[in-house]
This record gives sequence, C-alpha cells and structure tokens, in this order.
Amino acid sequence: MSLKAIVKSVISGDSLVLRGRPGPQGQPPKERVLHLADLQAPRPGTATREDEPWAFEAREFLRALAVGKEVTFTTIHSLASNDDVPRDLGTAEIGGVDLSSELLRNGWAKLKEIKREPTEEDLKKRELENESKAAGRGIWNPHGQTARVVHHTMPQDSQGFVSEWKGIVEQVRDGTTLRIRLLLPDGDHQIVNIALAGVKSARVASKPGEASEAWSEEARFFTESRLLQRPVKVQILSLPNAAPTPFQSTANAAPASASIFIGTVLHPAGNVAEHLVANGLARVVDWHAGMLSASGGMERLRSAEKAAKEKRACLYANLPASSANASSKTVAVSNGLSREFDGTVIRVWSGDQISVLDKDTGKERRLQLSSTRGPKLSDPRQAAYANEAREFLRKRLIGKHVKVHIDFVRPREGEFEERECATIRYGNQGSNIAEQLVERGLAGVVRHKRDDEDRSPDYDKLIAAEQTAATEQRGIHSGKDVPPPKQPLNLSENANRAAQFLNAFKRQGRIPAVVEYVASGSRFKILLPKDNQTLTLVLGGVRAPRAPRNPSEKAEPYGAESLEFSTHRYMQRDVEVEIDTTDKSGGFIGALYLNKNENAAVALAKEGLASVHAYSAEALPWARQLFDAEEEAKKSRRNIWADYNEEADQAPAPSDEKDDNGALKAEYLDIIISDVRTNNFGFSVQILNTEGIASLEKLMRDFSLHHKSPTASPPGFVPKNGELVSAKFSDGAWYRAKIRRSSPIKKEAEVTFIDYGNQDTVSFSNIRPLDQKFRSLPGQAHDARLSFVKLPKPDSEYYPEAIDRFRSLCEGRKLVANIDHREGPLLHLRLIDPTDPSTAQDPLACINADLVAEGLASTDRKGCRYIQAYPQVVQKLRSAVNIAKRDRAGMFEFGDVEESDNE
Repeated sequence: MSLKAIVKSVISGDSLVLRGRPGPQGQPPKERVLHLADLQAPRPGTATREDEPWAFEAREFLRALAVGKEVTFTTIHSLASNDDVPRDLGTAEIGGVDLSSELLRNGWAKLKEIKREPTEEDLKKRELENESKAAGRGIWNPHGQTARVVHHTMPQDSQGFVSEWKGIVEQVRDGTTLRIRLLLPDGDHQIVNIALAGVKSARVASKPGEASEAWSEEARFFTESRLLQRPVKVQILSLPNAAPTPFQSTANAAPASASIFIGTVLHPAGNVAEHLVANGLARVVDWHAGMLSASGGMERLRSAEKAAKEKRACLYANLPASSANASSKTVAVSNGLSREFDGTVIRVWSGDQISVLDKDTGKERRLQLSSTRGPKLSDPRQAAYANEAREFLRKRLIGKHVKVHIDFVRPREGEFEERECATIRYGNQGSNIAEQLVERGLAGVVRHKRDDEDRSPDYDKLIAAEQTAATEQRGIHSGKDVPPPKQPLNLSENANRAAQFLNAFKRQGRIPAVVEYVASGSRFKILLPKDNQTLTLVLGGVRAPRAPRNPSEKAEPYGAESLEFSTHRYMQRDVEVEIDTTDKSGGFIGALYLNKNENAAVALAKEGLASVHAYSAEALPWARQLFDAEEEAKKSRRNIWADYNEEADQAPAPSDEKDDNGALKAEYLDIIISDVRTNNFGFSVQILNTEGIASLEKLMRDFSLHHKSPTASPPGFVPKNGELVSAKFSDGAWYRAKIRRSSPIKKEAEVTFIDYGNQDTVSFSNIRPLDQKFRSLPGQAHDARLSFVKLPKPDSEYYPEAIDRFRSLCEGRKLVANIDHREGPLLHLRLIDPTDPSTAQDPLACINADLVAEGLASTDRKGCRYIQAYPQVVQKLRSAVNIAKRDRAGMFEFGDVEESDNE
C-alpha cells in the first residue's frame, strides 16, 4: 500500500527521513527512515570517519531533489528501529518520478547484487546504471572526486570566521541552535554551531529521562521544517562575549576558540528568528541588540514580539493582560501631570538624573534617565567618571529645551523616593541623551528582568551603544583606575583668604565661571574650572529678599520667588563674574553675566525680585541700568512692588528727531526671495507678475546664447567700481552684475548680481563688459529688510537658528509682501505666506510676527521709527513677544530680552 509523507532530510544518497503532517497546534509529527531498496550510495563521514568518495555530492543530489517535498512511498520490508524511529526498505517517488531511477540515471548510486530472479523493473534499473557508467556520470566519473576536507569540530581561529558564508543546515538542536555546514571558498567544509542572534527558544532535553521545556519541541520542529538541509546564507556576527561590565578590563574579552557562534541565518523566504518570535516560539534576547540594532534587526524582532504577545501565542499564552498590551498602557504619573511634555533643563543632579521645568505647568520635575545607571560619586573608582558624566549632561542640556517622555514611574523603595523615569531628547535631531552617555562610556545600561516592560523605548539602542563603548574601551569600560578628582579650593572660607585673591580678580576683569549653587536670589556659589576654585558671589548694588533655607524657616516676602528665578535662570550655567570687593565673611561682591551681556542684578531688579541699594549702586558702572530696571518694575508693580503707591512718571522721553515716518498706503506684491545674506542679515526679492520679470526670462535666454561663444575679455580689461558687467557665477552660468569693489592687484572684483541680489568675488578672467543690448532692462533684484523687527545680533547664539528659520520659511518661495516703508532703494517688507491658513482669519498675520513669537526676532523701534504709524501691527508684535516670553522661546528663553525695543 502506498503512503504519503514529507521528506524531512536526507541521510545519504540512498536514505531519507520522512515525517507526517504537524498537529493542529504545531506539534511535531512522527518520523520514519526509508532506505531505498536495492540501492547503495557512498556513506557520509563523521567526526571519526571521512566521507566515502562522492558521498556529499550524492547526498546533495537527493537533498535538492526531495527535501521539503511530498513523497509517495511503499514499504517492502521493515528493519529494526533506531531510537524508537521506524526503519523501512522501500521505494519512493515524487510527482511520479522514481527516486531510485533518478539516482541511477545520474550516477549517484549503484545497484546491490540481487539474489532473486530479476524482474522487468530490475532490468530497467540495471540498464540505467550501465548507461550512467558509460557516460561517466556521478560516482562513475573517471577523473575521480575533487579533494575536500570536512572539519567536524569548531575552528581554532574562531574570530577569523566572523564573516558571511554560504552553507547548509545539517542539524537543528533546538529552535534557535543550529549545526551548519559552511561551504568554504577553497572547497573544504567547516561544520559550526550557530545560535540565532537576538532570540532564544525553550531548551530541548539532551539526556535520556530529562524533560524538555514547554514549547521546545514545537520550536525545533518549526525551524526544522523550514531550514533543515536547506541552503542558507550565514552571517556570523560575534563570539559569545560576556555582557559589558563597567570597571572590568577583561570582562568583555572573547575566547580565541569558541564552541558556538552567534549569527543570523537567512533563507530566501526570510529570517527564521523573526518568524519564531512572531509565532511565540522564542523570546528576544536583549543583550544581542548591539549586533542587530544597526541593521534594524532588533526593531523587527521587537515588532514580532509585540504581535506574539497580542495574540498570546505559545510562550505568551499565560501573559498578564497588562504585559500583552504594554505598548498601549498608560503610565500613572503622580499629581495628574502630563506623560509627555516640553521643558527646559534647570539642574543636573548626577550622571543619570536631571530636573526639567515643565513649559505648560511651570512645575519642576526631577527625572531619572530610563534604563540608565550613571557612575557613583561615592565610589572612589567611579568618582572621576561620575563628575565627567554630570559635566557632559550640564554642557549638553542646561538651559536647553528638551522633549520628555515618561516611560514608567519607579515606586518608592526603602530610602529611595518615587522617581519618574523618562527618555529625554534634545536638539533638532531629537537625540536621546541617555544613548549618548552610554556610547561615551559615561553610564551603564540596567539589565531588566524578562518581560519587564518598565524600560526605555530605546532600550535596544542603549544596549548597542554600551556594546560599542565596551568594544572601544571607553570611560567606565576602559579598565583604567582613574584617581578621584581633587576637591576645589574654597576662596570664601574666610575673609583673609578672600582678600589674598581680590586684587588678582579685579585685574582679570570678567572671569569665566560656572554657577554651582544658588543660595538666594542674589547669592551664588561659583566654580572657577580653570583653577579648580570655588567662591561665594554676592551681587553688588541690589538686595534680594531672604529665601528660606529649609521648609520650616520663614522667608521674607518674595524670597522664594527670587530664589526660584535665579535658580531657573543661572543654576549650573556658564557665566562670567566680575569682582569688585569682598565682604567681612569672605564673600566676593561683584556682577554675574549670562550670555556675556545679561547682568543678573539688572534682571532681578527688572523682575521686581530685588531692590536697588542706592548707596552701593551709585559707584557701579551699570548703576543707570539698575535704577532704570527698578523704575520699570515699580511702574509695572511687579512682585515686591505689587503694593507700590507712588504714581509712575508718565512723561514721555524727549526726542530730538523729527517724526516724519507716516504709514504708507497698503501695497501688496507677489515676490520671491532670491538671495539671503547672512553676514549682516538682509535679503533680495524679485517682484513677480511684472513686465520686468517676463523681460528678464527672455533676456536670460538671449544672454545664455550670447555667452556660449568663446569670446574673451578685451586685453587689459580692468572693471571699474559701479560698472555694469557680465560675470560668471559659481554655477558656471553668466549673469548681469555690478562691480562693488575692483582689485587690479588681485585681478578680482566683488560683484552684485543685479537680477538676483546675491554677491560673489569673481576673477577678472570671468568678467566681460556688458553688451549694450543687455543694458536697457533695469536690475530685477530689490534689496529689502523685515519691517518692524530685527533678528538677533550676529554674535548671538540664536543668530544662526534665526537665519535658518527665515530661510526655511521664505527662501525660494512665492510670498506676498506689503511695503511698509521705503528707505531709499531699501524696501521694508511685511512678508505673508499665502498658504498659511491663519492669514485668512488674521489680516495682520505675517512671518515677521511669527519670528518674534518663536523668539528669533525682536521689535526694532530704532531701525523702524515708522512703527508708531502702525498701531495695529504694534499690538500684534506685543502679542507675539508675550507668546515668546510665555514659551521661553529663543532669545526669550530667560525672560525679557535686554532691549527697550520689546516694551
């Protein structure tokens, strides 16, 4: 009776392993061995016995013909079973093709001696054998087999095999452990053990009487049915290294000879590791992320794991509902605060903890970096790295806008308070600061328990970064004993010591420093990094209300607010200090500057959080600024001046200039910005839908044809300042230009391209006199500036960002512009984006105001004296300034910009 089965594998050129169909839950089916009757093929070798000639080729022929396909077989005789697996003699065919006949026809087997009376079928097979002999096929090849060595043990030089190979899967030990024959370029074969990277299945019993783990047999069958004896591509990624261990120089060393490799095995149908995980038959191995993250392999495994958990497949059948839907769970954040928010970093506590001021609520939130553990300052071996990690965070984050995602809340445990654990991103690229710390060897990654979902969403990237740091022996992975840092010298320990340094400080002028601590609104602990010194700085000329030193102490009114203002604004910032004198306790009295021009005493007085001490202030160079700032706070009744009763002086300041800057009649034009100048901000525009632009297009076509001729400049041609010429731009094309400055010595000239507005320096060899026929059309580029507003000064840290933002909004785009003022040939323009839906609702909406609202521009009363003629625009700009202050955006990050323009 004929039976059907699937060919699981081929033992040799005359023996196959057959299996039935899997069970409904993927249970492994029963197996049996079928030896093809009357056939004898060469026997493959083992670790103790070499292959018989042509054994591999014979097996390969049958493997390629049969593995994975359905076979129809007939049993002639049953043999003694081996390990409870039935063994039979018989015949088999696939798709009507007899396997024995195919082997004989191709010369990969020979007939045994038949003692019975030969049948017609026997005679046909004998004829096929004789035919292959005569043709010299297969084992009958007269030239013999090419010499080959098969290495059955793992290679001694394991590191040399970390590469990509072609191979054949010889054995599946469990769902994620394979034995593979690598086909080496020189024709030899190397048998290796491979653990699939990134995954681990349940363990199959290896000893008699030992029980296999749940789902282990199903995982092995899953892999067998897809990969066993299939040709695959093997990417050996690594030897089995130990997990990176901080402060251990040899913990990560790989053995010279390994018993197993870690790698990926790719079949044309895909990566079996991903399918194992997706079907719940393997779990993801976190510490392999370093090998797989760069290629996106770990991300695909996580997606497969998520799908398996949602289906509660196999290994995840008993997973709690909260874990199965971990990706959509809501993190319980205390006090109903937001799980995601934007904020400003105001303090760095350690190499893995910072405080962020929530932009929306104004509350300070202390955060732990998710899945990250920084070095301990209390451990002498780690102290230097702890300081380095803290300083790295300070330089990267203090005062910067960040995006915070609360990943989980670590509950209170023993002496440790409840802590929000978060992923913190900063910069235009949204960089994860924890990943950067780990990559530099300035922090380690927490090893979470299996199925613990309270972890960073970038956990795999953190593991990969740690592996990189360990491999390159950075920071805590270097194995070096770095001595703890020396304690800084306290110059304010007593008055005598402070007096010794006073004159030197006064001679130095402004000294670079870092604010280490804020004791009150006007009292700071300052670090001088260059000399490793600290001092107490008291702001001269002002007195801030006394702040509470502990929760039980009573403070003066607005003392807490003054302390909070200075803490948020100056804590851990890079500043400059200027020393004037000392006090009787050893403190230094002087000034503190942020961003070179913001005087902390003036800022406190302006906010009404400090009063001016008239006697001491009068001797200071910035006395006028202090008194003006205090007067402004009094008029606005800010903070300590909330109950100030004296009428503010409303008399306007006298003006010597004649006010003849009236509003112009609205004149809206379609324009395109053709050039943006960055050294001293300005731009050029072309006015569209005019005869000039249409004429320019025709002129440029004729101009291009005219300059295709190889005509050179006249001999001795030296362009003069103000002369119209033809000049070649950096793109290789010729354009009309005007000489700004000519240098006969350098033989080059600075030119302005009159139709586009951009400028360049061009050699005399690329300048020609402008032909008379191209002179009649006026230049189509018009110099312009923004009405009412100005960008930060070029030396401001916000200037590059403002230029980039202007370019992204305007450069090369069709806009609508209104001419608000004409300053000779210079146009003062209000730019409007016609694609912005807000322009339909707000007639005053414009890019000028948008830049102010983003903190990248400020009101320019001095340069735009006509501003008072546009009261509605003034109100619009005030609203934009208030938005920027509220959001602490750009130049308004620290409150008011020090310009009267913005009042």
